[in-house]
Amino acid sequence: MAHTETHDPNIYYVPHGSRWPIIATLGLFTTMIGASLTLNHHAIGKPILWAGLAAMILMLFGWFGDVIRESVKGFYNRQVDISFRMGMIWFIFSEVMFFAAFFGALFYTRMFSVPWLGGEGSGDLTNQFLYPGYTAAWPTNGPANVGGAFETIPAWGLPLLNTLILLTSGITITIAHHALIAGQRTKLLVWLGATVALGVLFLYYQGTEYAHAYHELGLTLGSGIYGSTFFMLTGFHGMHVTLGTIMLLIIWFRCAKGHFSKDQHFGFEAVAWYWHFVDVVWLGLFLFVYVL
Repeated sequence: MAHTETHDPNIYYVPHGSRWPIIATLGLFTTMIGASLTLNHHAIGKPILWAGLAAMILMLFGWFGDVIRESVKGFYNRQVDISFRMGMIWFIFSEVMFFAAFFGALFYTRMFSVPWLGGEGSGDLTNQFLYPGYTAAWPTNGPANVGGAFETIPAWGLPLLNTLILLTSGITITIAHHALIAGQRTKLLVWLGATVALGVLFLYYQGTEYAHAYHELGLTLGSGIYGSTFFMLTGFHGMHVTLGTIMLLIIWFRCAKGHFSKDQHFGFEAVAWYWHFVDVVWLGLFLFVYVL
């Protein structure tokens, strides 16, 4: 928790008496219970779910607010800054592994499962007796035509546009970073604001793409293995873009209040790292989900 007293900058700051870890634990537990009950169609599920989500939002605002106040008051020395950097590096690494599992599922499906069901390799008997007439081709909704017929989204339409938007946002946030280092506050706010706007624009076009897929192309989350992998990968990426955009907006307000200096601005750097990670993941998605 933030404290009003001064802190010796030569001592590694460790907060005491924080209530936020227990609130986070209770919020996560309540959210999990509420989600489970909701999926099983219990009437009490949604109220419990919303209560858990409210506790999580309260925790995020409160805990990050305390960290911001502690930083502004000068409680963090260089060693604390290093700890924050190491924590962010490990967090992004965990996100890399998160998406690696999903890309791995896509790779395994395309390179092994579908060909095997189509009769390649040791799958001859499976194709002959269980799925006669099934052709191993991608995209596919499976031998049982799960979810019905569908069309795919062309890579060179909205996906390409969203790729250009995210690549541009990587440039704008880099310009904003250099402006922060140079002490050019107005330039910083303009280019950081542009990054936020590009993030919102990306989400708008992704929502438009999803609506088009569901209502006009017949492509849904239930469209067999292709539909599930498509929406799993692009949907989780969209969630990350949403979180990144929110973080960028908060950083914009902090920059407007003068919280960062050219030497002390890890909060900005952490969000920039995260945003560049989101950009790189989208390039992989564009190539392996839309193009190939």
